Amino acid sequence: MFLNTLTPKFYVALTGTSSLISGLILIFEWWYFRKYGTSFIEQVSVSHLRPLLGGVDSSSPSNSNTSNGEADSNRQSVSECKVWRNPLNLFRGAEYNRYTWVTGREPLTYYDMNLSAQDHQTFFTCDSDHLRPADAIMQKAWRERNPQARISAAHEALELEESRSSPPLLSSCSCATAYILLAEEEATTIMEAERLFKQALKAGEGCYRRSQQLQHHGTQYEAQHRRDTNVLVYIKRRLAMCSRKLGRTREAVKMMRDLMKEFPLLSMFNIHENLLESLLELQNYADVQAVLAKYDDISLPKSATICYTAALLKARAVSDKFSPEAASRRGLSTAEMNAVEAIHRAVEFNPHVPKYLLEMKSLILPPEHILKRGDSEAIAYAFFHLQHWKRVEGALNLLHCTWEGTFRMIPYPLEKGHLFYPYPICTETADRELLPTVFHEVSVYPKKELPFFILFTAGLCSFTAMLALLTHQFPELMGVFAKAFLSTLFAPLNFIMEKVESILPSSLWHQLTRI
Repeated sequence: MFLNTLTPKFYVALTGTSSLISGLILIFEWWYFRKYGTSFIEQVSVSHLRPLLGGVDSSSPSNSNTSNGEADSNRQSVSECKVWRNPLNLFRGAEYNRYTWVTGREPLTYYDMNLSAQDHQTFFTCDSDHLRPADAIMQKAWRERNPQARISAAHEALELEESRSSPPLLSSCSCATAYILLAEEEATTIMEAERLFKQALKAGEGCYRRSQQLQHHGTQYEAQHRRDTNVLVYIKRRLAMCSRKLGRTREAVKMMRDLMKEFPLLSMFNIHENLLESLLELQNYADVQAVLAKYDDISLPKSATICYTAALLKARAVSDKFSPEAASRRGLSTAEMNAVEAIHRAVEFNPHVPKYLLEMKSLILPPEHILKRGDSEAIAYAFFHLQHWKRVEGALNLLHCTWEGTFRMIPYPLEKGHLFYPYPICTETADRELLPTVFHEVSVYPKKELPFFILFTAGLCSFTAMLALLTHQFPELMGVFAKAFLSTLFAPLNFIMEKVESILPSSLWHQLTRI
């Protein structure tokens, strides 16, 4: 009786409302998946509904081993997702800020700049800074979030240092660190930054010599000498980078070599990657091979610069004459096989790089920190090394023909690697923190399949939208179909009701219906 009273307008409203609601759910699910890489409904189900429905009891001894294994895997993921300082990072004032002035976009994320602030406090401060007024000012300056406040504090420290007349042995290192801050953030050109770094070098060398003489007098002097060493190495490295950016590449190479000889133990700065890039610019491939022979070692941590530079050198030997058609007919020669294997090795280490080198994906300014094997490292490498690949004739063609073959050798779903450890699953999350996702689409490997709930809501939205359209166009016909469908749907229930009526006494059934 109820079904006969429903009009076609009811069916139009019902299907239209269902289509609208499922469409809104689909849009939200898609947005959440693109932003966080997972389904919202699935996450809520696993995190909140599963424990309510009788989830796994973590107190049981059988599950304690599992939880310990998961903890170990989590610790491994954290170590794999360690963020490193970009050895080729740009200057904030002369490069990053100029990009912001032109485009109105912020190339650095808050997370990236916060990591830089932590690095500066680690490298440029020590526990005894509060004993010297100028150093205390610089200690606060490195903690400031506002760039103008940092620059003002650096000027204040310089003025205070110039005004005080202290004995030479007690002079502080704040001059050098203040000049570093001004060179990095206030200088608007590389030449101006180089001028400030030269002033920093003059002050830093004096501090280094004095603290070197006093380093054995106590832990306080030892910490101060360690800080002065970090300051001096940083200044010389940035001066070499200024020379490289200003076209004085041979001078930059000499400065980097001298720095690596003077401080061979400070490998955390990865100065050899700066040296490799400068040698490639000079097309001094023999020296590049010599550097690779020293640093492309199984006991040393790898990087995209190491792996892809090794691939470039091997590709250079065969790329000018390489033809995929000829290679398919006669097979690969030994040299070509070595080049292809080197490319496969590099792609396995960082699979995001080829799309940037082949210009299948647009480049952005590299961040100040990178995640090894992640999209951030790929951007940093391609930003500086794309020109070197273009300079070698046929190298990009060889890369284009062979790089996708890497994925046929890697076991899926990445439970183990081929030449390296399995690709870490945490790179996407860290890269989203390091890269400006507002105008850059983070590269994800391996590509994630769409969650079930997105596909389900997409199908539901399409189906209800089609029903709404058909009901609006053919209300009478769709009304007949709807009544027939509902009648069929409720037929078992009607059958059961009839059987119940035939079994129960009529008086009892009458009392139940009244209730």
